[in-house]
Amino acid sequence: MTRSAVVVAHTGRKEIRSMATSVVSKLTDAGFEVRMLAAEAADCEVTDEVTIVDGPHAAAGAEILLTFGGDGTFLRASELARPAAVPMIGVNFGHVGFLAEAEPDEFDETVASIVARRYSVEERTTVDVEVSSGGMLIAEQWALNEASVEKASRERILEAAVSVDERPLLRFGCDGVLCATPTGSTAYAFSAGGPIVWPNVDAFLVVPNAAHAVFSRPIIVAPHSVVDVELISPELPAVLSCDGRRSVALPPQARIRFRRGKQSVLIARAHEWNFGERLVTKFQLPVRGFRGM
Repeated sequence: MTRSAVVVAHTGRKEIRSMATSVVSKLTDAGFEVRMLAAEAADCEVTDEVTIVDGPHAAAGAEILLTFGGDGTFLRASELARPAAVPMIGVNFGHVGFLAEAEPDEFDETVASIVARRYSVEERTTVDVEVSSGGMLIAEQWALNEASVEKASRERILEAAVSVDERPLLRFGCDGVLCATPTGSTAYAFSAGGPIVWPNVDAFLVVPNAAHAVFSRPIIVAPHSVVDVELISPELPAVLSCDGRRSVALPPQARIRFRRGKQSVLIARAHEWNFGERLVTKFQLPVRGFRGM
Protein backbone atom coordinates (compact mmCIF):
# COMPACT_ATOMS: atom_id res chain seq x y z
CA MET A 1 0.00 0.00 0.00
CA THR A 2 1.39 3.40 -1.02
CA ARG A 3 2.25 5.71 1.83
CA SER A 4 1.14 9.33 1.50
CA ALA A 5 2.45 12.62 2.91
CA VAL A 6 1.19 16.19 2.59
CA VAL A 7 3.72 19.04 2.34
CA VAL A 8 2.70 22.60 3.24
CA ALA A 9 5.28 25.36 2.84
CA HIS A 10 5.63 29.12 3.26
CA THR A 11 7.06 29.56 -0.23
CA GLY A 12 7.94 33.24 0.10
CA ARG A 13 11.47 32.34 1.21
CA LYS A 14 14.06 30.73 -1.04
CA GLU A 15 15.50 28.44 1.66
CA ILE A 16 12.03 27.08 2.43
CA ARG A 17 11.31 26.39 -1.24
CA SER A 18 14.61 24.57 -1.48
CA MET A 19 13.91 22.37 1.55
CA ALA A 20 10.34 21.65 0.44
CA THR A 21 11.67 20.57 -2.97
CA SER A 22 14.20 18.33 -1.25
CA VAL A 23 11.60 16.62 0.94
CA VAL A 24 9.43 15.94 -2.11
CA SER A 25 12.39 14.19 -3.74
CA LYS A 26 13.37 12.22 -0.63
CA LEU A 27 9.85 11.03 0.16
CA THR A 28 9.09 10.15 -3.47
CA ASP A 29 12.29 8.10 -3.62
CA ALA A 30 11.13 6.31 -0.44
CA GLY A 31 7.87 5.30 -2.12
CA PHE A 32 5.56 8.03 -0.79
CA GLU A 33 2.82 9.75 -2.71
CA VAL A 34 3.46 13.42 -1.93
CA ARG A 35 0.63 15.94 -2.02
CA MET A 36 0.88 19.73 -2.22
CA LEU A 37 -1.40 22.68 -2.79
CA ALA A 38 -1.29 23.86 -6.40
CA ALA A 39 0.20 27.31 -5.78
CA GLU A 40 2.92 25.98 -3.46
CA ALA A 41 3.85 23.16 -5.85
CA ALA A 42 4.20 25.73 -8.63
CA ASP A 43 6.38 27.97 -6.46
CA CYS A 44 8.64 25.01 -5.67
CA GLU A 45 8.59 23.87 -9.32
CA VAL A 46 7.53 20.32 -8.41
CA THR A 47 4.10 20.25 -10.05
CA ASP A 48 4.94 17.15 -12.10
CA GLU A 49 6.33 15.27 -9.09
CA VAL A 50 3.44 15.66 -6.65
CA THR A 51 -0.30 15.11 -6.45
CA ILE A 52 -2.08 18.45 -6.50
CA VAL A 53 -4.74 18.76 -3.79
CA ASP A 54 -7.05 21.49 -2.60
CA GLY A 55 -9.96 22.03 -0.24
CA PRO A 56 -10.73 20.73 3.24
CA HIS A 57 -10.15 17.07 2.30
CA ALA A 58 -6.62 17.58 0.97
CA ALA A 59 -5.07 15.48 3.74
CA ALA A 60 -7.66 12.67 3.84
CA GLY A 61 -5.99 9.27 4.13
CA ALA A 62 -2.46 10.68 4.44
CA GLU A 63 0.02 9.24 6.93
CA ILE A 64 1.64 12.53 7.92
CA LEU A 65 1.65 16.25 7.10
CA LEU A 66 4.89 18.24 7.05
CA THR A 67 5.08 22.01 7.29
CA PHE A 68 7.98 24.26 6.37
CA GLY A 69 7.71 27.74 7.84
CA GLY A 70 6.82 29.20 11.21
CA ASP A 71 3.95 28.62 13.61
CA GLY A 72 1.65 30.56 11.28
CA THR A 73 2.27 28.00 8.53
CA PHE A 74 1.64 25.24 11.06
CA LEU A 75 -1.70 26.78 12.09
CA ARG A 76 -2.70 27.13 8.45
CA ALA A 77 -1.86 23.49 7.79
CA SER A 78 -3.77 22.37 10.88
CA GLU A 79 -6.96 23.32 9.04
CA LEU A 80 -6.17 20.48 6.62
CA ALA A 81 -4.78 17.97 9.14
CA ARG A 82 -7.41 18.23 11.88
CA PRO A 83 -10.49 17.03 9.95
CA ALA A 84 -8.47 14.15 8.49
CA ALA A 85 -6.90 13.22 11.88
CA VAL A 86 -3.44 13.30 10.27
CA PRO A 87 -0.43 13.92 12.53
CA MET A 88 1.65 17.03 11.78
CA ILE A 89 5.35 17.71 12.05
CA GLY A 90 6.77 21.17 11.40
CA VAL A 91 10.24 22.30 10.37
CA ASN A 92 10.67 25.71 11.96
CA PHE A 93 11.78 28.72 9.93
CA GLY A 94 10.00 31.21 12.19
CA HIS A 95 11.13 33.32 15.12
CA VAL A 96 9.87 31.14 17.97
CA GLY A 97 8.59 27.76 16.82
CA PHE A 98 6.62 26.15 19.61
CA LEU A 99 4.37 24.37 17.11
CA ALA A 100 6.87 23.76 14.31
CA GLU A 101 9.31 21.95 16.59
CA ALA A 102 11.96 20.47 14.25
CA GLU A 103 14.80 22.77 13.26
CA PRO A 104 16.21 23.02 9.71
CA ASP A 105 19.51 21.43 10.75
CA GLU A 106 17.53 18.34 11.81
CA PHE A 107 15.94 18.01 8.37
CA ASP A 108 17.67 14.83 7.19
CA GLU A 109 17.07 13.10 10.51
CA THR A 110 13.43 14.17 10.50
CA VAL A 111 12.81 12.73 7.02
CA ALA A 112 14.65 9.52 7.90
CA SER A 113 12.48 9.11 11.00
CA ILE A 114 9.31 9.56 8.96
CA VAL A 115 10.40 7.01 6.37
CA ALA A 116 11.30 4.52 9.12
CA ARG A 117 8.07 5.30 11.04
CA ARG A 118 10.29 6.28 13.95
CA TYR A 119 8.14 8.99 15.46
CA SER A 120 5.58 9.36 18.22
CA VAL A 121 2.18 11.06 18.01
CA GLU A 122 0.43 13.05 20.72
CA GLU A 123 -2.95 14.75 20.91
CA ARG A 124 -3.27 18.47 21.48
CA THR A 125 -6.49 19.90 22.89
CA THR A 126 -8.44 22.35 20.76
CA VAL A 127 -11.23 24.76 21.67
CA ASP A 128 -14.65 24.82 20.00
CA VAL A 129 -16.53 28.11 19.86
CA GLU A 130 -20.25 28.83 19.43
CA VAL A 131 -21.61 32.31 18.84
CA SER A 132 -25.25 33.05 19.58
CA SER A 133 -27.35 36.18 19.30
CA GLY A 134 -30.92 36.56 20.47
CA GLY A 135 -30.89 32.92 21.56
CA MET A 136 -29.98 31.67 18.07
CA LEU A 137 -26.70 30.04 17.02
CA ILE A 138 -25.11 32.23 14.33
CA ALA A 139 -21.55 30.87 13.99
CA GLU A 140 -19.25 28.00 14.96
CA GLN A 141 -15.44 27.98 14.93
CA TRP A 142 -12.44 26.23 16.51
CA ALA A 143 -8.84 26.99 17.45
CA LEU A 144 -5.64 25.17 18.31
CA ASN A 145 -3.91 28.05 20.11
CA GLU A 146 -6.62 30.47 21.21
CA ALA A 147 -9.95 32.03 20.40
CA SER A 148 -10.18 35.68 21.36
CA VAL A 149 -13.05 38.14 21.68
CA GLU A 150 -11.71 41.58 20.73
CA LYS A 151 -13.17 45.05 20.54
CA ALA A 152 -14.13 46.17 17.05
CA SER A 153 -13.51 49.87 17.68
CA ARG A 154 -10.18 51.23 18.93
CA GLU A 155 -11.92 54.21 20.55
CA ARG A 156 -14.23 52.21 22.82
CA ILE A 157 -13.54 49.54 25.43
CA LEU A 158 -15.33 46.22 25.31
CA GLU A 159 -17.76 45.51 28.15
CA ALA A 160 -17.78 41.79 28.87
CA ALA A 161 -19.17 39.37 31.44
CA VAL A 162 -17.47 36.01 31.92
CA SER A 163 -19.20 32.92 33.28
CA VAL A 164 -17.74 29.47 33.98
CA ASP A 165 -20.14 26.53 33.92
CA GLU A 166 -23.02 29.04 33.76
CA ARG A 167 -21.99 30.72 37.01
CA PRO A 168 -21.10 34.45 36.74
CA LEU A 169 -17.46 35.06 37.55
CA LEU A 170 -16.07 38.31 36.09
CA ARG A 171 -17.34 41.53 34.57
CA PHE A 172 -15.13 44.34 33.27
CA GLY A 173 -14.24 46.72 30.50
CA CYS A 174 -11.33 45.45 28.43
CA ASP A 175 -9.64 45.19 25.06
CA GLY A 176 -10.66 41.56 24.86
CA VAL A 177 -10.91 38.12 26.46
CA LEU A 178 -8.97 35.05 25.33
CA CYS A 179 -9.73 31.39 25.81
CA ALA A 180 -6.49 29.51 25.14
CA THR A 181 -5.32 25.91 25.17
CA PRO A 182 -2.08 24.86 26.90
CA THR A 183 -0.57 24.59 23.40
CA GLY A 184 -1.46 28.25 22.84
CA SER A 185 -0.26 29.45 26.24
CA THR A 186 3.06 30.56 24.70
CA ALA A 187 1.34 32.60 21.97
CA TYR A 188 -1.23 35.43 22.24
CA ALA A 189 -2.23 34.45 25.79
CA PHE A 190 1.37 34.84 26.97
CA SER A 191 1.60 38.28 25.34
CA ALA A 192 -1.60 39.29 27.17
CA GLY A 193 -0.13 38.30 30.53
CA GLY A 194 -1.23 34.69 30.77
CA PRO A 195 0.83 31.88 32.33
CA ILE A 196 2.90 29.36 30.40
CA VAL A 197 1.30 25.92 30.69
CA TRP A 198 2.95 22.66 29.72
CA PRO A 199 1.16 21.29 26.62
CA ASN A 200 0.33 17.96 28.27
CA VAL A 201 -1.73 19.71 30.99
CA ASP A 202 -5.45 19.17 30.43
CA ALA A 203 -7.00 22.60 31.08
CA PHE A 204 -8.16 25.88 29.56
CA LEU A 205 -6.87 29.40 30.13
CA VAL A 206 -9.13 32.45 30.36
CA VAL A 207 -7.02 35.58 29.94
CA PRO A 208 -8.48 39.13 30.13
CA ASN A 209 -6.66 41.52 27.81
CA ALA A 210 -6.03 44.98 29.31
CA ALA A 211 -9.02 44.71 31.64
CA HIS A 212 -10.13 47.72 33.69
CA ALA A 213 -10.85 45.86 36.92
CA VAL A 214 -9.39 45.16 40.35
CA PHE A 215 -9.48 41.43 39.62
CA SER A 216 -8.31 40.80 36.07
CA ARG A 217 -5.91 37.90 36.52
CA PRO A 218 -5.78 34.96 34.13
CA ILE A 219 -7.60 31.89 35.39
CA ILE A 220 -7.19 28.20 34.55
CA VAL A 221 -10.33 26.09 34.39
CA ALA A 222 -10.98 22.36 34.10
CA PRO A 223 -10.98 20.82 30.60
CA HIS A 224 -14.67 19.92 30.82
CA SER A 225 -15.70 23.43 31.89
CA VAL A 226 -17.78 25.68 29.64
CA VAL A 227 -16.75 29.34 29.46
CA ASP A 228 -19.21 32.01 28.29
CA VAL A 229 -18.32 35.57 27.35
CA GLU A 230 -21.30 37.90 26.98
CA LEU A 231 -21.07 41.32 25.35
CA ILE A 232 -22.88 43.75 27.65
CA SER A 233 -23.33 46.90 25.57
CA PRO A 234 -26.42 47.06 23.31
CA GLU A 235 -24.43 49.22 20.90
CA LEU A 236 -20.87 47.93 20.61
CA PRO A 237 -20.02 45.01 18.29
CA ALA A 238 -16.84 42.93 18.62
CA VAL A 239 -14.77 40.41 16.69
CA LEU A 240 -14.00 36.75 17.35
CA SER A 241 -10.55 35.72 16.14
CA CYS A 242 -9.47 32.06 16.06
CA ASP A 243 -5.72 31.42 15.89
CA GLY A 244 -5.38 34.83 14.25
CA ARG A 245 -6.62 33.25 11.02
CA ARG A 246 -10.41 33.06 11.05
CA SER A 247 -12.63 35.94 12.15
CA VAL A 248 -16.33 36.24 12.95
CA ALA A 249 -18.13 39.58 13.40
CA LEU A 250 -19.94 39.64 16.75
CA PRO A 251 -23.12 41.70 17.06
CA PRO A 252 -23.80 43.68 20.25
CA GLN A 253 -24.92 41.52 23.19
CA ALA A 254 -23.72 38.33 21.52
CA ARG A 255 -22.83 35.34 23.68
CA ILE A 256 -19.64 33.43 22.88
CA ARG A 257 -19.32 29.93 24.32
CA PHE A 258 -15.98 28.12 24.58
CA ARG A 259 -15.60 24.43 25.32
CA ARG A 260 -13.12 21.63 24.75
CA GLY A 261 -12.86 20.76 21.06
CA LYS A 262 -14.49 17.55 19.91
CA GLN A 263 -11.51 16.88 17.66
CA SER A 264 -7.86 17.19 18.67
CA VAL A 265 -4.88 18.13 16.54
CA LEU A 266 -2.26 15.37 16.29
CA ILE A 267 1.40 16.37 16.52
CA ALA A 268 4.18 14.00 15.48
CA ARG A 269 7.57 14.12 17.18
CA ALA A 270 10.67 12.64 15.59
CA HIS A 271 13.24 13.97 18.08
CA GLU A 272 13.89 14.06 21.79
CA TRP A 273 11.89 16.99 23.09
CA ASN A 274 11.64 18.69 26.47
CA PHE A 275 9.25 21.61 26.88
CA GLY A 276 11.27 23.21 29.66
CA GLU A 277 14.44 23.15 27.56
CA ARG A 278 12.52 24.63 24.65
CA LEU A 279 11.33 27.50 26.86
CA VAL A 280 14.89 28.23 27.93
CA THR A 281 16.11 28.20 24.32
CA LYS A 282 13.29 30.13 22.68
CA PHE A 283 12.91 32.80 25.37
CA GLN A 284 16.63 32.86 26.20
CA LEU A 285 15.87 32.39 29.89
CA PRO A 286 18.78 33.22 32.26
CA VAL A 287 19.49 29.80 33.77
CA ARG A 288 23.27 30.14 33.94
CA GLY A 289 24.56 30.71 37.44
CA PHE A 290 21.76 28.83 39.17
CA ARG A 291 22.95 26.47 41.87
CA GLY A 292 24.20 23.23 40.37
CA MET A 293 24.15 24.49 36.76
